[in-house]
Amino acid sequence: MKYNLFLFFVVFQFYNFYGQKKEIIKTSFKVDGVCYMCKNRIEKTVFKIKGIKHANWDVSSNEILVIYDNNKASIENIHKKIAGSGHNTQLEFASDSIYNNLPECCLYKKKDKH
Repeated sequence: MKYNLFLFFVVFQFYNFYGQKKEIIKTSFKVDGVCYMCKNRIEKTVFKIKGIKHANWDVSSNEILVIYDNNKASIENIHKKIAGSGHNTQLEFASDSIYNNLPECCLYKKKDKH
């Protein structure tokens, strides 16, 4: 009986590990921000999403590169979470109440990029 349970467990784990086909997506898009505090906030927000493999926001170009498992994360959710942290994206806009609570140096609507 123990052997049967063990065998069932091994087969079940094998199926879970190899049975799901990972679809890894690499994409980039614009995210409004101005400084390294923005970079930290944007990247931390993205990394909190299950399925994110890599996130790097470039301060000078305002481009974020994201690599994620499409079975666990969606591009729409990534945009929504970033906007929820106070930063506009191409698909989602931050609410004024969240944006207005960003640190002064992060208020990208009011500043030239430095």
